[in-house]
Amino acid sequence: MAIFIVLGNFTQEGIIKIKESPQRFEVAKNLTESLGGTIKEFYYTMGRYDFVSIIEAPSFETMMTGLMTLGAAGAIRTETLQAVPLDKGAEIIKNLP
Repeated sequence: MAIFIVLGNFTQEGIIKIKESPQRFEVAKNLTESLGGTIKEFYYTMGRYDFVSIIEAPSFETMMTGLMTLGAAGAIRTETLQAVPLDKGAEIIKNLP
């Protein structure tokens, strides 16, 4: 499974309907699970981003499908980072030429 860090912001529509955010999270959780993934962590944040989430998904394509589906609803915008676990990153570094 691939690991992704999702940095998100509410759109104007998302802020206007902020009280619906917990229900939107449940929709995102169900969608992620239906695609074979898991939302491992979710935090509302202050600062540049309104929320941060850590998600496991079967592939980049699966993650992209989920994020595009959620983004099309109009309440959020996301920036996504694919994460590499420490041991896997260390192995890559070890094998550098």
